[in-house]
Amino acid sequence: MSGARTPRGVRALLAPALLAAAAAAFVAPPSAAAPTLEQYRYFRALSLDLVGRLPTRAELAEMESPGFDLDAWIERRLDGPGYVDRLTRIYMDALRLELGPAVTFAPKATTLHRHEVLGPGGKRIYVYYRHNQRRLNPVIDGEFCFSQAESGLQVVNSRPAAGTPIPISQKLLDERTTLVRPYWLYRDYLSLSPVQRYGAGWSDPDSAYVPLPQLLFEPDGKTPTVEVRVCKEEAQTADVGRIYATDMPFVPKGAPLPPGRTTRPIPEDPYAQAHRGEPISCRSALAPRMSVDCGCGIGLVRCMPGDSYGRDPRAFQLPAHTPLGVESPIGAAPQTSSGWHKFWWSQEAIHFMGHVFGADRDFREVLTARYTFINGPLSQFYLSSAPAACCAQHKSFGMREDEQPLFLPRAVPPVVFPHDVSAWTFIPDRGPRASGIVTMPVFLTKYASRRARAAALYDAFLCKSFTAEHAELPPSDEPDLMVRPGCASCHARLEPLAAYFSRVEETTWTYLPAEKFPIENPACKLGADGKMRSACQPFYDPAFSSRERGVLRGAYASKEHTERGPAGLAADITRMPEFATCAVQRVTEGLLGRPLGEEDEALLGELRERFVSRGYRMRALVAAIVRSPAYARANAARPGLERGGAERGGAERGGAERGGAERGEGTR
Repeated sequence: MSGARTPRGVRALLAPALLAAAAAAFVAPPSAAAPTLEQYRYFRALSLDLVGRLPTRAELAEMESPGFDLDAWIERRLDGPGYVDRLTRIYMDALRLELGPAVTFAPKATTLHRHEVLGPGGKRIYVYYRHNQRRLNPVIDGEFCFSQAESGLQVVNSRPAAGTPIPISQKLLDERTTLVRPYWLYRDYLSLSPVQRYGAGWSDPDSAYVPLPQLLFEPDGKTPTVEVRVCKEEAQTADVGRIYATDMPFVPKGAPLPPGRTTRPIPEDPYAQAHRGEPISCRSALAPRMSVDCGCGIGLVRCMPGDSYGRDPRAFQLPAHTPLGVESPIGAAPQTSSGWHKFWWSQEAIHFMGHVFGADRDFREVLTARYTFINGPLSQFYLSSAPAACCAQHKSFGMREDEQPLFLPRAVPPVVFPHDVSAWTFIPDRGPRASGIVTMPVFLTKYASRRARAAALYDAFLCKSFTAEHAELPPSDEPDLMVRPGCASCHARLEPLAAYFSRVEETTWTYLPAEKFPIENPACKLGADGKMRSACQPFYDPAFSSRERGVLRGAYASKEHTERGPAGLAADITRMPEFATCAVQRVTEGLLGRPLGEEDEALLGELRERFVSRGYRMRALVAAIVRSPAYARANAARPGLERGGAERGGAERGGAERGGAERGEGTR
């Protein structure tokens, strides 16, 4: 906004008068006469914003009664779930923290697939396996645990099995597979003999935990599944394995295949050959490809089940529509492994923000807090799937597992089980690098690059966008966007902000520790031909490197910001004066259903002073907004409310929030 501001002292004198005028004009206590049309509109708007629905007949009767205390009514609603949901939605919309189908997260190390084979007597059975799993038998190494000669099926990852199935003998079936009572079927999967099966013996399953019917029945669709048959390697329970490698030579395309194989064997990794026999974490992405000792853990708890051979198979049902919240869904739909993870990532952000607003915490904690809330699916994710995002490309730097995770696995309480969907547990400290929503998977996945992450925070919490001064982009070989003509006007600010994320790998949440990935690394220097070795390129930027050292990607703009990390950016943003102004502006615009203009300068200034003086608490801010004349006028001016169009009016307010967020769309 622009224009001269009203002096602070004058604003302080005007504020009580403005609030008094609002009360007199719109919310005067009902008398013997019926409430005015403006009062009805005002009350309806309050109900929509603070309760989340239209007022009931009983509430209207209460409002119409003599002596109705509107201030007390507002205070009670500011302590309720409708108010919390309203503020949470404002910031979920501003940050767009819901992930669509374009994002896939199905790590090979933690995703179980299955094929249907014929057992003894031609009985149809499912066998679960992982893609690219190392096996001691060279005929099936890196493949399904039965060869085409043994099963009649040629199994290639993520493709339908080809061929005509033939019965597998009981002896071979027992030799290659293990029967397991998995966590998705048994509440007591950790016991020696689980008996509390879903649908039989498990007396009180969480109503929101719904495995797909395909996981509950055998291939005939009638016989309940009591145990699942899993390839031997995948059924192992060790936490640590040993690196495995053979001396099998590389088989070029078109060359004769080794005896018994129908596909080329997995090329041996030189790193594995050089480090064979050394320990490796079974939670790492390297485990299936570099060890024959690492499986899915007790009850297969480290892996997501799948109903097919596909890369991202389906596993559980999730709410299809949640206008009344996750607890009261309208319909359910099968979800892939990715869909399951993404849904709960978003729910973590919603519960986290809900706590900040519901407990009336300092709003700065949205960016800086180390605490969070998790449920069963998130506990499984942070213990298993999150570590499995690392470290396929990191091993050349001596990093075989996520050594300094943003969420420490030991912070997950041992009493939270994967099927505890509706129970949310407070985690007081995720770890020293955790920082509000800034280090949550939903944010780091939604905004996959360093620049996108920085721009999203700049827009949502400072109400600023990166807009070029002009569109002219002259040809240039300058790699530094902070000085390149046509780019500098935005990137001079954006690049130093993006540097805060230089140690958080793009597209994921893996932290790159300074001990393994120094900002300047002689091991990644350019060669005599001006090129960088391929192992360095995912992490070091050839454009800013030299023949003496490689430079960590994104770090060229600010070494200080690189070392301070996301928590440093959160701390810096919350110290900026624009942070409080933006918070007030965003919430006020959301509740008024329109952008603020020059005529709102006095109101914005007064609300900001109130917000800051009350310790950045949202409850005091919202209380002042809904009692302001601007709020009453904004809702009285809507003809949709008068004609029974409250739903449209509510949509208008929500649309204003989304519109406010969309103003920065082109900057990411």
